[in-house]
Amino acid sequence: MTISSLTRRQALLGGATLIGLGATFLPRIARAESPAVLPPLPYADNALEPVISANTIGFHYGKHHRAYVDNLAKLIEGTDFVNQTLEDVVRTTQVNPNRTAIYNNAAQSWNHSFYWNSMRPGGGGAPSGSLAERIAADFKDIDGFRKEFTTAALGQFGSGWAWLIEDKEKKLRVMRTPNADTPMAQGIKCLLTIDVWEHAYYLDYQNRRPDYVAAWLDKLVNWDFAAKNLGA
Repeated sequence: MTISSLTRRQALLGGATLIGLGATFLPRIARAESPAVLPPLPYADNALEPVISANTIGFHYGKHHRAYVDNLAKLIEGTDFVNQTLEDVVRTTQVNPNRTAIYNNAAQSWNHSFYWNSMRPGGGGAPSGSLAERIAADFKDIDGFRKEFTTAALGQFGSGWAWLIEDKEKKLRVMRTPNADTPMAQGIKCLLTIDVWEHAYYLDYQNRRPDYVAAWLDKLVNWDFAAKNLGA
């Protein structure tokens, strides 16, 4: 409903409500207006070479990720979802079997944005600070984490994701999800993810998923992003 269709009394009451809510409400409106937006990459297309080529980024981000966003925009047009954040769309539709198409495209849009930020040029190695302490406590050491994360990434049959998460008992652990599924939809705090759909690596590694996962951990993983998510 637009302001022109409201009565004078409704308009005045609505304006008073917005004023009463104050500035803290306004950013929420701004964020919720566009749940179907393709965010910019946090680096140039060729910034992850030689581990992930600009060619792969061009197809993965420019074609696959964009398609999820474009599909989501069409699916939610004219619905209340256009006024929600992307996270709220994912959480709301995850439990609704009649909204599977919206969930798949919204979750894939969110997952991919999270994946781009889970990598950085010159990444890899081991974390530091409190994140390193938490990994040592929950995985024994960085090698213990790498082993579990690699097992999850390689053990995901077909398409999906491997994640480093903090569970609801505040314990760090690794999990994997199929297709578009995301731990975020279950209220779980995500720290890192690797995309193991074939379109994420096939142009560079063909069927060698183990090589892709090893190179990702050695040279790309963004521990600063994980630490920021842990502290959020």
